[in-house]
Amino acid sequence: MCGIVGAIRAKDNVVDFLTSGLERLEYRGYDSSGIAVVTDQGIERVRRVGRVKLMEAAAKAAGLHGYLGVGHTRWATHGGVTEPNAHPHISNGLIAVVHNGIIENFETERTRLQDLGYVFESQTDTEVIAHSIHYEYTHHTNRDLFAAVQAACARFQGAYAIGVIAQDQPDKLIAARMGCPLLVALGERETFIASDVSAVIAFTRRVVFLNDGDIAQLSITGIDKMVDKSGTAVMREVKVSALSLASLELGPYSHFMQKEIHEQPKAITDTAEVFLVGGFEPANFGDHANAVFNDIHSIKILACGTSYYAALTARYWLEGIAQIPTDVEIASEYRYRKVIADPKQLVITISQSGETLDTMEALKYAQSLGQKHSLSICNVMESALPRESELVLYTRAGAEIGVASTKAFTTQLVALFGLAVTLGKLRGLVSESDEQDYTNELRLLPGSVQHALNLEPQITAWANQFASKSNALFLGRGIHYPIALEGALKLKEITYIHAEAYPAGELKHGPLALVDENMPVVVIAPNDSLLEKVKANMQEVAARGGELFVFTDLDSEFTASEGVHVIRTPRHMGVLSPIVHTIPVQLLAYHTALARGTDVDKPRNLAKSVTVE
Repeated sequence: MCGIVGAIRAKDNVVDFLTSGLERLEYRGYDSSGIAVVTDQGIERVRRVGRVKLMEAAAKAAGLHGYLGVGHTRWATHGGVTEPNAHPHISNGLIAVVHNGIIENFETERTRLQDLGYVFESQTDTEVIAHSIHYEYTHHTNRDLFAAVQAACARFQGAYAIGVIAQDQPDKLIAARMGCPLLVALGERETFIASDVSAVIAFTRRVVFLNDGDIAQLSITGIDKMVDKSGTAVMREVKVSALSLASLELGPYSHFMQKEIHEQPKAITDTAEVFLVGGFEPANFGDHANAVFNDIHSIKILACGTSYYAALTARYWLEGIAQIPTDVEIASEYRYRKVIADPKQLVITISQSGETLDTMEALKYAQSLGQKHSLSICNVMESALPRESELVLYTRAGAEIGVASTKAFTTQLVALFGLAVTLGKLRGLVSESDEQDYTNELRLLPGSVQHALNLEPQITAWANQFASKSNALFLGRGIHYPIALEGALKLKEITYIHAEAYPAGELKHGPLALVDENMPVVVIAPNDSLLEKVKANMQEVAARGGELFVFTDLDSEFTASEGVHVIRTPRHMGVLSPIVHTIPVQLLAYHTALARGTDVDKPRNLAKSVTVE
């Protein structure tokens, strides 16, 4: 959940890259930051609690200068938000380490190292890494930093991405990865490491993605050597990143969340293109997809957070269109229960980053049980989940910087809809006429989303009423219940208003007790077969003095009245209606956050890429 940068350069001050790289990674979430640089005086370090700008100012005031260094933005796991717990961690002035992930056996290792005479200055598991490497470096490997890192990593249990420098090795930077993202970027007589390509894109586009277990030694000329988890020498492919630097800039928008909400017509168009151009064909999901899809009789979807709500929505499509039994589970729960494995079941993982640790570990668990068929739906090329999956479909949302996911969610829905139609067609359940209808609906979708975006002024007026509230209730039925869940999550994430979502029919089974004049109730009420049922549920709210905020369709028969506010999205979009109705709940959360003055793009306690358990 944190950010790592590091560099070794031939002539330019490494501090410039470290600070700019960390600023690019701020969106991932953090509570402190720091850098360590090899200078003529040894390893010099600057750390600060709070924003990167504070640390950058301190480094500038100290005149920090060098050609080898590492940096980090920390999101507290072990130990509080304090400067001693901030990275980098240094062992005896000789070894400096930055680390993402969690060392699960750190307490055992801490005791072992204390018995060896090491003194700990922090509460973190990362300091264990620094001291372990120091011990191996000074006792067992004849000052071979690469071998010392290799030996230390063999002792660690858990997940990690680490960058290591030594005071007496100014020409070497070591990188190691197990379960957390880390890449190497190759410049002209300079080499970088980062947990995300956005940190290096202003300096180079040539990147090498490390695999789990890889350890690499870097110099100004590139990768000097690399081994995989078995210790065998390897070299990974150099790729050219397609990430646009412009996508990392705000442009005319006030926040990345706002920018990304308004980018959804294009993101949806780009993601749908594979189906609009190539049709609903198995080949869109991989060369062997046809054989895989013909070998399955059910689906298991594993995901977390917003991706989990996308999966809940997709279950309606997969069972309704393809008539294939579909089960959806929270990845972090699935991996800790006894599971009845089914080799004829397709395991689908969904993740914006492709690095979500719980989802990654859930996939590995499924595979260990004999689940041989897997599909990843992901937004980041070459990330961990696609590499570990048999099949993959990339969403084309572009870079998503705001912590609260918006365009990643709607493009996941487009991808999952495409999968449902593809499977339905393959199983003989989608006729040519049906396929043409689905194609036309998909083609019209971006325009309907733009129409929903045009409702922003009306939604802003609602947001001003929500800003003074402490609680909110979201209701939906059928395929729109997951959209109510997503709306409640967005409001919680960025406004800090407590919000819950329920199937509207469940009101009378408990939640109705919460309803009074101080509890705004948001209702997703499209003009579908359940509309009359939803209207009856709304009457239950109105009878208790609750104030209703209803998102409905242009062609539904709703009349605003005292205590009942109505905003109409475009005409009912049929099977794709959930995607259109996502837009208003995103805008409601965004503008309520603005009215409350919260940090929209960096909500407290949260991170963009969740790479810890």
